[in-house]
Amino acid sequence: MTTLQPPAAAEPRPAPPPVRRDRRSWTGWGFLGPFVAVFALVFLAPIAYSVYLSLFREQLIGGTTFVGLDNYAEALKDDRFWASLGRVSLFLAVQVPIMLGIALLVALALDSGRLYGRDFFRISIFLPYAVPAVVATLMWGFMYGTRFGLVGDINGALGVSLPDPLSPDLVLASIGNIVTWEFVGYNMLIFYSALRVVPHSLYEAAQIDGAGQIRVITAIKLPAIRGALVIATIFSIIGSFQLFNEPSILQPLARNAITTDYTPNYYTYALSFNGQQHNYSATVAIVMGLITMVVAYAVQLRGMRKGV
Repeated sequence: MTTLQPPAAAEPRPAPPPVRRDRRSWTGWGFLGPFVAVFALVFLAPIAYSVYLSLFREQLIGGTTFVGLDNYAEALKDDRFWASLGRVSLFLAVQVPIMLGIALLVALALDSGRLYGRDFFRISIFLPYAVPAVVATLMWGFMYGTRFGLVGDINGALGVSLPDPLSPDLVLASIGNIVTWEFVGYNMLIFYSALRVVPHSLYEAAQIDGAGQIRVITAIKLPAIRGALVIATIFSIIGSFQLFNEPSILQPLARNAITTDYTPNYYTYALSFNGQQHNYSATVAIVMGLITMVVAYAVQLRGMRKGV
C-alpha cells in the first residue's frame, strides 16, 4: 500500500530589490520645465537685465561706467518723475473707486434677477473690454475733438461752447472716462462670477428672517465677494500705475496738455526711445515697479485682514 507524500513546500521567491527612496524622479520637472523656461525668459531675465542697466551710466567721456546706486539717487530727486507719479496717484484715487463702484452696482443688478434682458446687458457692458485699448482711445479722441469730433459738432449744431475735454484741466478726467468705459465690464464680470457662487441657502435664511435687499447686499453679498473686490482693486491699482496707452495716443491731439512725462511709464518710454537714456530709464522703471508692488501688497494685506 502506497502512502501519499505531502507536496514539497515551494521555495520562497527572492524578494525584489528595495527601491531606492532617494532616487529623484524627473517626471514632474519634465512637465514643469517648459513653464519655468518661458517664465525665466520673459519675466525674470528682463528684470535682471533692467537691474543691471540701472547700475551703469553712459557718459560722453569714458563710455559706460559703473555708478552703483547713483541712478536711483537721481531718480528720487527727479521732479518730473514725482510729478508723473502724483498724477497717476490722483488718477487712481478718483477713477478706480468710480469704476469699481459702477462695476459692483451693475453686477448686483444682474445678480438680483429683476433686470429684464439680463444676458443682453451683461454682454453689452462687457463688450467695450473686447475693444483694443488703442482703438478705444482713438475712438474717444475723435469724439473729444472740438474741431472735427463730436464735441465740435455739438458746438456747431447748438451754438454752444462746450469745454475742451483735451484741455490741460480736463485731459486727466477724459483719460479716466476712457479707462472706465474699457474696464467696467471686466470688473463687473469678476464681481458677477463671485456672486453666482454664493450659496442660495444664505438668501433663503435671510428671507425667513425678513431681511430686505439692502440688508442682503451688505450682510451677505458684499462679505461673500470680498476676495473678488480685493483682486479687482489690486488689478486696478497696477493698471493705474502702468497708465501709458491712453496718454501716448492722445498726445498728438493734446500737445499742450500731455507731455512726455505725463505718467511714469510714458516718462520711461521717452527717456529710453527719445532721449536714449537707457540706464536711467531702467532705473525709473525699477523704482516704479517697487512702488507698485508695495502699494498693491499693502492693499492686499488690508483687504484680506479679518474683521476689517
